Amino acid sequence: MNKIMSIGAGFAVFTVLMMSTVWAGSPQAADDAQAVNDFEARVSRYTELHKREAGSPKPTNSATKLAEIRDQLAEKIRADRAEARQGDIFTPEIAAYFRRQLAATLAGHSGAKIRASLRHAEPIHAMPLQVNAKYPQKVPLQSTPPTLLLNLPALPKELQYRIVGRALVLYDPGTDLIVDFMEAALSSE
Repeated sequence: MNKIMSIGAGFAVFTVLMMSTVWAGSPQAADDAQAVNDFEARVSRYTELHKREAGSPKPTNSATKLAEIRDQLAEKIRADRAEARQGDIFTPEIAAYFRRQLAATLAGHSGAKIRASLRHAEPIHAMPLQVNAKYPQKVPLQSTPPTLLLNLPALPKELQYRIVGRALVLYDPGTDLIVDFMEAALSSE
């Protein structure tokens, strides 16, 4: 009996390894890897801009001074990205990758918990979004469930993912700017 279980377990491991090898060599896997690399390069360019413009401000405990510094940095970045448009970071190929990742996560075993978390955590309904605009002051920043984040590319500390309605927003908390967003990132279920 133990030999049969051992053979069965070995076959299961072999099957999983073969399936992952086949998947890893698939055209979709290559497209996904290219989309992630492109996304990371675009995020890196934004992060470099953010760091360059931020410079090394003098430390302060003054809330007023900190707000001034944040607003000045936001203005510099807006000026540098005056031509920025929706889709500059979330290109159609990158957005397609993100939608597949989000859909797979929401269809998985944690999907119901993630949806419940999004519904209960001060859900933010659709609102007008604009690249380079400040995130609206009166609208809470809904956190993105950690289980959802596990299947998305990691971001540098200068950026965060946020959910607004069904949109996925790339948000810069240091400037309070919307860097980019993708509509209909989450299914309407």
